[in-house]
Amino acid sequence: MTVTPSSTTATLTFFTAPADGSRAYQTINAIPETGQRDRNWAHAEHPTVIENLRGKEDSTTLDTTGFQLFNRPSKHKTFNSDAEIHAEYYPESIELIKELTGASRVVLFDHTIRRRRPGVIDDSPEKRQPVAQAHIDQTPAASVARVHRHLPPKDAEALLKRRFQIINLWRPISHPAIDWPLGFCDFRTVDEKNDILPVALLYPDREGETLGVKYNPKQRWTYFHGVTPDELVLIKCFDSIQDGSVAKFTPHTGFSDPTTPAGTPPRESIELRALVFYD
Repeated sequence: MTVTPSSTTATLTFFTAPADGSRAYQTINAIPETGQRDRNWAHAEHPTVIENLRGKEDSTTLDTTGFQLFNRPSKHKTFNSDAEIHAEYYPESIELIKELTGASRVVLFDHTIRRRRPGVIDDSPEKRQPVAQAHIDQTPAASVARVHRHLPPKDAEALLKRRFQIINLWRPISHPAIDWPLGFCDFRTVDEKNDILPVALLYPDREGETLGVKYNPKQRWTYFHGVTPDELVLIKCFDSIQDGSVAKFTPHTGFSDPTTPAGTPPRESIELRALVFYD
């Protein structure tokens, strides 16, 4: 039987608001000359204890912690062609999300494949690396905007009257994600008034909005050691239920685990982003 650690201590990167009080922004693509994204705010790095939830998988749910691990192998295995991903992985994932959440309608609006390649600059969708920055993918306003962006006006108007969520489906590709695992913060330990702040996300042709996450020692950071390609994690980025009865979002980040054995294959993963609607 493989023994996994109860926790690891790693340096996580957090958000610090612009000193001049201006609206925070960051570009989606790195600048080729520097390898860094253009932004007007500073990173803050903090050594953080990250609890391994192996053996305690049942302690997390989408509505309590904001994330949940499942064992559901995918039929699609290669993840080399966007066309094949759309044709094969999208349909099975729509049905899987419905099964796992009880949703009545799921609309996938994009995906990202991340392959860690030391020295490669993350300046285009084909070169995406693990994100080493605590964040939440969408603000409430950006979440509603996604519905309008990806659905016909008549559908959007009706669906926005019901409960909806934005959920990421994250899955390792080809081998377990021991290198650069994904860390998740328990929603119940986030101070919503002080720990998060909107950040404009600048694309070449449009603007989105994410949430930057400030460091707070009261936050409980966790991970699942060695998530396999047969497993997946659902990560809640938004929930239209905002009364405090359920988790609204999940701060998350990739991180370099200092206990990773030498020679471990670099992390490869795919995340799907889904609009999830309920009757």
